[in-house]
Amino acid sequence: MRVPTRRFGRTGLAMPVLSLGGMRFQQSWSDLPADAITAESQANLRATLEKAVAAGFHHIETARHYGTSERQLGTVLEQVSDPQRILQTKVPPNPDPGVFEAELETSFERLGLAVGGRLDLLAIHGINLEEHLHQTLRPGGCLEVVRRWQAEGRIGHVGFSTHGSLALIEAAIATDQFDFINLHWYFIRQDNRPAIDRALAHDMGVFVISPTDKGGHLHSPSARMAELCAPLHPIVFNDLFCLSAPGIHTISVGSVHPGDLDAHLEAVALLDGAVGLVSPIVERLEQARREALEGALGETWLATWQQGLPEWADTPGEINLPVLLWLHNLLVGWDLEGYAKARYGLMGQGGHWFPGANADAFAPTALEADGASPAPGGGVDEAQLRGVLSGSPWAAEIPAILRQLKARLGGQTVQRLTSP
Repeated sequence: MRVPTRRFGRTGLAMPVLSLGGMRFQQSWSDLPADAITAESQANLRATLEKAVAAGFHHIETARHYGTSERQLGTVLEQVSDPQRILQTKVPPNPDPGVFEAELETSFERLGLAVGGRLDLLAIHGINLEEHLHQTLRPGGCLEVVRRWQAEGRIGHVGFSTHGSLALIEAAIATDQFDFINLHWYFIRQDNRPAIDRALAHDMGVFVISPTDKGGHLHSPSARMAELCAPLHPIVFNDLFCLSAPGIHTISVGSVHPGDLDAHLEAVALLDGAVGLVSPIVERLEQARREALEGALGETWLATWQQGLPEWADTPGEINLPVLLWLHNLLVGWDLEGYAKARYGLMGQGGHWFPGANADAFAPTALEADGASPAPGGGVDEAQLRGVLSGSPWAAEIPAILRQLKARLGGQTVQRLTSP
């Protein structure tokens, strides 16, 4: 079964529905010199790329700051021929367009494109804040650099990737300056659906980021998730969920080794019958989540938990309540503990990629305080938290939920920040 293609918006490219993502196969997150790349690591990448190309993964995407990814790819791309290859990298915006252009030059050099090479797709990587959009679009900004490179024939189409708010994503789309978008949307996180619809109205290509890893660590799913998705593997279910939704052109497959491609190829083989396979699994997952959460909190929780929550910047200690309560729902509903721990540990450590703090700064109750370590900076007490929850119907329950999350997920040390 070869991977089918879809028209990638106004780029007109025949985009495979599965794209080979370059974040997870790299040898190191450090930017190692060429002589530090091992033969074993390169052999693994070459085997992965050969298998991918043979199956029809003609789109490869990476990023300037994915450690050794660009450098490793630059060597292997020369060894594995693919006349249909669509190559994409991502470079972050910068207040200094000269710095942005230097980063672009480095990407071209690492990918083997420095002399006469052309990049099919460039994404402005991480338009996560309003200032990033301004840095990109202002007169003399990063996009002017890209337009010059396009005029010189060095870049094909330009888009953007984002971890930003829905409002920011829609604002970036509305500028009509971008040909495609990389964004998060999958079964456990569907709040960006309006942005997808807006992108389609602008005839943009839509590329779903990291549906397997950020979609719930489905490469190592919880027993509960695996049970509810049966007879499909959770990866297969999630791929079919995404690819059967209106307007999704491609989803990223982050592969560590060649075997990681197999489940995704299984999904492609089932794509024609996706709706019939996905619908009963969605019903089971939603019923299981509803029963678990309503049993713990009451039947109105799922319909109202987001009401009246302050933005993280307006919460004492910058605690990100919307994300934390979402993680609570994933834990109670589907036992996604591994994913929740990873996401919780990144909060407060990842800057604009993972904004807001986790619940570690939430002070314990008086009974818990005996012998407990003090929270950083003295912590945030319950009275402070309740002061910003006046609009929430769950103001009385949220403090206890935060304590549960802190006990179950807290204390994780983030060794390496990764951006998707």
